[in-house]
Amino acid sequence: MEGISLVEYNGRNSCLKYAKAVIFLLKFVTETSFDFSGICDIIYHAEENAQSRQNGSEPMAKGNGTKLIAQNKKAYHDYFIEDVYQAGISLVGTEVKSLRAGKCSLKESFIRIENGQAFIMNMHISPYEQGNIFNKDPLRTRRLLLHKNEIRKIAAQVQAAGYTVVPLKVYFDRSLVKVDIALAKGKKLYDKRETIAKNDMRRQAEKEFKIRNLTL
Repeated sequence: MEGISLVEYNGRNSCLKYAKAVIFLLKFVTETSFDFSGICDIIYHAEENAQSRQNGSEPMAKGNGTKLIAQNKKAYHDYFIEDVYQAGISLVGTEVKSLRAGKCSLKESFIRIENGQAFIMNMHISPYEQGNIFNKDPLRTRRLLLHKNEIRKIAAQVQAAGYTVVPLKVYFDRSLVKVDIALAKGKKLYDKRETIAKNDMRRQAEKEFKIRNLTL
């Protein structure tokens, strides 16, 4: 532009984008019940995820030496997640090899407590390509490995307080396969709407962060 340097022009553009982001946040805060700390948490994780994608990688599972295999995103939409437990899982060799290739889905899976033991039902592990006769039923029932006192505590909460036990994610912790499960309570319709609004805000914040970095 005539009479305006490139630096000044880019600076004005950046200010405009920041102003739009502030207006968006103010509108979101006034129309929802999220507190300020919750908003800050959304923005922090949005910038963290956007930065990961900008560097050419997807956000990784947290923790040293961990690799995410599958995640139950629906659980966070349908339930309030409370106590989380890390469980081992009883697998055969061909299943572990399929998991290393990421061939796993938690869709429609659930947890059942029976006779003092915990099981994950309907977790799908695709047959290993070279497994032949050693492959198992992809949807077979698999036992979760938890301490007895943890199983007793979970069972008591399910019976007394009406909790549901849901699988959250499957991942490698170093060389071991782990499953995070949680005590959860179902959300009402208006709770689900807030979850949708929160996810929309996170995506918008990621978009704003990406645009801001491209123009600076």
